[in-house]
Amino acid sequence: MSLKYQEAIQEAGKAQGLFNPEYAARIRLQNRFKTGLDIAKYTAGIMRRDMAAYDNDTSKYTQSLGCWHGFVAQQKLISIKKHFQSTERRYLYLSGWMVAGTRSKFGPLTDQSMHEKTVVADLIEEIYTFLKQADARELDLLFVELDKAREAGDKAKETEILGKIDNFQTHIVPIIADIDAGFGNVEATYLLAKKMIEAGACAIQIENQVADEKQCGHQDGKVTIPHDDFIAKINAVRYAFLELGVDDGVIVARTDSLGAGLTKQIAVSREEGDIGDRYNSFLDGEEVTDLSQIKPGDVVVKTAGKIIRPSKLASGLFQFKKGSGIDRVVMDCIHSLQNGADLLWIETEKPHVEQIAGMMDKIREVIPNAKLVYNNSPSFNWTLNFRKQVFEEWKNAGKDVSAYDENKLMSVDYDNSELAAAADEKIRTFQKDASARAGIFHHLITLPTYHTAALSTDDLAKGYFGDLGMLAYVAGVQRREIRNGLATVKHQNMAGSDIGDHHTEYFAGEAALKAAGKDNTMNQFDAH
Repeated sequence: MSLKYQEAIQEAGKAQGLFNPEYAARIRLQNRFKTGLDIAKYTAGIMRRDMAAYDNDTSKYTQSLGCWHGFVAQQKLISIKKHFQSTERRYLYLSGWMVAGTRSKFGPLTDQSMHEKTVVADLIEEIYTFLKQADARELDLLFVELDKAREAGDKAKETEILGKIDNFQTHIVPIIADIDAGFGNVEATYLLAKKMIEAGACAIQIENQVADEKQCGHQDGKVTIPHDDFIAKINAVRYAFLELGVDDGVIVARTDSLGAGLTKQIAVSREEGDIGDRYNSFLDGEEVTDLSQIKPGDVVVKTAGKIIRPSKLASGLFQFKKGSGIDRVVMDCIHSLQNGADLLWIETEKPHVEQIAGMMDKIREVIPNAKLVYNNSPSFNWTLNFRKQVFEEWKNAGKDVSAYDENKLMSVDYDNSELAAAADEKIRTFQKDASARAGIFHHLITLPTYHTAALSTDDLAKGYFGDLGMLAYVAGVQRREIRNGLATVKHQNMAGSDIGDHHTEYFAGEAALKAAGKDNTMNQFDAH
């Protein structure tokens, strides 16, 4: 914490009134961050330092898990601190898919920007509210230990606890927040970006799809926009950061061009070879050599020195040339980094280190320190993809693969095979390998707890409503919480009951009516 415990007490003691300066200092330390902008500035600094560290050492990549509720985010950070004693290089991701699928008042929606735009900023605020409460709870536990050490006259213990308070590491970490395609025009993008930053977002991810045709990155029918239109939205986000004083704010420019074969409009081009002309050069179409080739309603465009009639669908959308995706991705990424973006996101159809590296190698020929945020998506069948990769590698190396049916590699029959073990090892090291080879600074899973919630609920429901009855909960949940040392086993404490008791004691003294007496059943969990 920036303010040491004794310093906070001295500072509080300067105020007028009948109160205990030490209690005032405790409350102050329990809420270090007063506004979302405080959080955005603090976490932007973390991201910038981590980006610089990665440039010097690719083993220092960062990671995050997606979350759809403040409690889920809180438990992730509590677990991280418990298991690793540090939140260093560990972030949170806020997925537009997750918001659409779980948080809209319309009910579950597909990832097409149909949900209320304000729910994105609301979720950021909710997450940080829960993370600040995690700070308050952990510090409250330390204050209790401090009081016990003093009551026991244990100076060594008192000094130890004071050291923990002074060196307390907050649960507040950066959130990379998904603004989809901007939810409308550039003004709409700017206004929503401001709301997200005011809620605490230090990094905003925006994609180059058409806002009103937006699709999930792993679905078909994606439609991109010309580069100038995308750069205008990047500018809108940057101006939002600058207006609010978050000068280190991070913009992640996402390209969906690898899987997007359509555009809604012809790019504006002012001269041959400019970015608009290069965008148009990828349009599929017929070269026009005679005016008689032009029919009513046709559009023609001069690009790359030729006049073409772009292929146009009944929807009015224009098609790109087959096989042009990689070249368009490279162009997107270079242009975005040259015009205000800080990080890249390339949406791919599979997790393949060499595919990603092939694109990043081309980008880094122009911008050597280009860095990626990569979606380790649950939309990929990781088991099947990596078994296929190992199968191909073995076959190309001349290894005997006759024991495996290439068309049934997902079969449970192969789960304990040598091929499955090799594939699992490649999955285990994917993030490390991709960060070293393909310039991936940040690895995230968009919707992990969507799946973990479904899986754990399935396990509980199967047992509880079946033969196990209450034992399904006790053995499968509560006893595991106890054995694993999860704070949630004392759910009253987790929700802030003890914090409230201590605050009541600060405010009311001996007259305080507290919940944590001897008859509180949470005391049962103190037994070992």
